[in-house]
Amino acid sequence: MRSEVPSSTSPSFLSPPFIHLPLLSLSSPTPLPHSSSSTFSLFSTMAASQIGLVGLAVMGQNLALNIAEKGFPISVYNRTASKVDETLDRAKSEGDLPLSGHYTPRDFVLSIERPRSIVILVKAGSPVDQTIASLASFMEPGDTIIDGGNEWYQNTERRLSDAHSNGLLYLGMGVSGGEEGARFGPSLMPGGDFQAYDNIQHILKKVAAQVDDGPCVTYIGEGGSGNFVKMVHNGIEYGDMQLISEAYDVLKNVGGLSNEELGQIFDEWNKSELESFLVEITADIFKVKDDLADGGLVDKILDKTGMKGTGKWTVQQAAELSVAAPTIAASLDCRYLSGLKEERENAAKILEAAGMKEEVNAIRGGVDKKRLIDDVRQALYASKICSYAQGMNLLRAKSAEMGWDLNLGELARIWKGGCIIRAVFLDSIKQAYQRNPNLASLVVDPEFAKEMVQRQAAWRRVVGLAVSAGISTPGMCASLAYFDTYRRARLPANLVQAQRDYFGAHTYERVDLPGSYHTEWSKLARKSDPNVAAALH
Repeated sequence: MRSEVPSSTSPSFLSPPFIHLPLLSLSSPTPLPHSSSSTFSLFSTMAASQIGLVGLAVMGQNLALNIAEKGFPISVYNRTASKVDETLDRAKSEGDLPLSGHYTPRDFVLSIERPRSIVILVKAGSPVDQTIASLASFMEPGDTIIDGGNEWYQNTERRLSDAHSNGLLYLGMGVSGGEEGARFGPSLMPGGDFQAYDNIQHILKKVAAQVDDGPCVTYIGEGGSGNFVKMVHNGIEYGDMQLISEAYDVLKNVGGLSNEELGQIFDEWNKSELESFLVEITADIFKVKDDLADGGLVDKILDKTGMKGTGKWTVQQAAELSVAAPTIAASLDCRYLSGLKEERENAAKILEAAGMKEEVNAIRGGVDKKRLIDDVRQALYASKICSYAQGMNLLRAKSAEMGWDLNLGELARIWKGGCIIRAVFLDSIKQAYQRNPNLASLVVDPEFAKEMVQRQAAWRRVVGLAVSAGISTPGMCASLAYFDTYRRARLPANLVQAQRDYFGAHTYERVDLPGSYHTEWSKLARKSDPNVAAALH
């Protein structure tokens, strides 16, 4: 997967062009049965598969088994034959599932009933184009390609256009849930040709995670909307993980809590408004002992966070659309800073030698642990609301730009199960957009506004305590600053605009009169105060 995407104005970020290959005509004769040397099936070779899947790494293999387990015969293919064998073995051991393994693109494609639907789960970028090229000469008009990877949405739009020129349909489908979600029920975000979605929605609805108000899949919209929504989902995920890590940092390094205590606290939080997949797994992480040394395993993990690019893309898109997303941006910056391990270690030594005192121990002595735990819980929840609000606002802005007509309430619904950011409060987000589809921000929804106001005192205490203790909480600080900035009827932006007009003649608007104005600031300043004139010379 690419780790960087240049500006959308630059063609360099696009993968190599779709390779156009001749298609079989609709009148092509029925293919001959496959030879046993190239195909093995756990069910009769006379029975055509209802769907196909290419790419049998962790996600692809588990999604294929999920589809088969739901009763839909599936054909699978991978360039590496051992992956096909491994998937066949799993299908056998996990219940004689109706899964057919193939070792050539031709046999794979021709084993699927028409109109064919083929899911591709390979690395984003050129591997997707290469995979499509290997399959295209055996596909026919009306067949569908479904890219289930974390792809840049403009690549999806390019491939969709190329597919149309060959008579094919195309979907870019976000898949969230990791290994477990793929196997037992992910959140699915398909966008592109509606006919392609309609052809397989009966399969997707069975395969997706199931929640109280239906399967966690919906048709997202046209073009690259499905991949864009998944990208923003991942950006929100960055924010969630950063905020949780900050809660851990404050509780551990200001509150002095042990891993055992942290595990219990996160377990309790997972029974509250914070109930979510990420809080649940965090509780589990604190309980795991290191089998190679004493203590908890989490304490032995190097403090460098990896990334694959979707968080960066989210921040880039927010900037291009002038959407404030400070919590998500702060989480991305923290990943960059975490990578500077040697520089951080050196800085710690230099600043300590320069006289920087250790403040934590002095503050820790006066901390009320019970109150701190409750304050951090409230601060985490309020910060999460701001992070989700930023992501939803980005989706709304992109939808308006592209004409996708995204249903934000429905997106919140399909994220309630299967995906990494699944959380109980997504139901409240769904309800907020049902109450007002044109909601300017989650922050001003009556129910969320009430919760934010109720939690702001605790939120401010946590941020203030962390600042005093020298503990960085960039996500919580960014969320609180976002909240405080958004709720201000008047900001100091008037001074910034005056400065812009002073040095660049950028003009300004007045609050009391219509029109655009420019002022000769230096001349007027000299006239009004002779001391200013003297100081300037």
